[in-house]
Amino acid sequence: MSVRLGVLAETAMGERRVALVPDVVARLVKNGYQVLVEKGAGKSAYFVDFAYEEAGAKLIDSASEVIAQSDLLLKVAPPSLGEIKAMPEGGAVMGYMDAYHSADRVNALCERKITAFAMELVPRITRAQSIDALSSQATIAGYRAALIGAQLSGRFFPMLTTAAGTIRPAKVLIMGAGVAGLQAIATARRLGAVVEAYDVRRAAGEQVQSLGAKFVALELDAEGEGGYARELTAEEKIKEQEMLNKHVSQADVVITTAQIPGRAAPKLISKEMVEVMKAGSVIVDLAAESGGNCELTKAGETIDHGGVIVNGPLAVASSLPVHASEMYAKNLFNFIALFGNKDGKLEFNWQDEVVAGSALTHNGEIKHESVRQALTGANS
Repeated sequence: MSVRLGVLAETAMGERRVALVPDVVARLVKNGYQVLVEKGAGKSAYFVDFAYEEAGAKLIDSASEVIAQSDLLLKVAPPSLGEIKAMPEGGAVMGYMDAYHSADRVNALCERKITAFAMELVPRITRAQSIDALSSQATIAGYRAALIGAQLSGRFFPMLTTAAGTIRPAKVLIMGAGVAGLQAIATARRLGAVVEAYDVRRAAGEQVQSLGAKFVALELDAEGEGGYARELTAEEKIKEQEMLNKHVSQADVVITTAQIPGRAAPKLISKEMVEVMKAGSVIVDLAAESGGNCELTKAGETIDHGGVIVNGPLAVASSLPVHASEMYAKNLFNFIALFGNKDGKLEFNWQDEVVAGSALTHNGEIKHESVRQALTGANS
């Protein structure tokens, strides 16, 4: 008997990705897994049922049947309370869990003794890069943010020499030079803009410059755990704001990407800063879902504040569902490769730092210490 992997049609609002694509299904079947796919699961990402059948998947009529028959349920968006309730007790699920903000979901997983692996908790270490869904999906978000900025701007990005005169290139400022920020830099540069980038981590400067952008440096180092930026002190925040005021006011497009896992996004652009920006300038805030880097950001909306456009996009990776799904499916494939598959049962190697570090719940308990403390206030 083979371990059964289940794939559902995602039902979260705006979610167009699918957990597995046909090419990855074929690789899993070759490795001895049985893959159960809800009919229509890949429709929003343009993967048809026939392609899944060709890859060796078994199509199932309803989500409830897939859930009931699966040893490991594969998701993109966090499982709903209804999906968790329908899972066999002691089962397993893998996907985004929104762990720090979903006490009800985590409690439900514990009650059902579900082993849940959260893709947002994958350790940021070298050997886990092929599993790191946050990075793969951030690549898409950064690319899309540059396109959104170009679309909303009333200016050309590239310099143009025309019969009507020379058009100066747009000035684009990227705030946060992580994966999303670096991809936004690369895309804005390809479009011909003059690009500056800011990050509190000094180590990001070399990467920014390698992409042809100017690094806006602040005399501090805020490198945190896992390659993320740490939260700044009150004094550091004042210095940061003073320096950024000038650069923000001169930019035609500002793209913000700064986020801190488990916390609200840091506020980098105040209302006062927006009000000194040029009319027609654009802010694309990729941190909108976690509160926004701009004080004026409204998640899921595009607003006009004194002639400055502030865009707070949601589900950005889902706007490129084909490649987003392909990249995410490969992340899952590489994660599953760390599991044992013996006599039709999954075996989890809790000595593996990737497996252990990504586990949210197991055997009725919150296994991830940081999440446990955040949700219960318990000490280790």
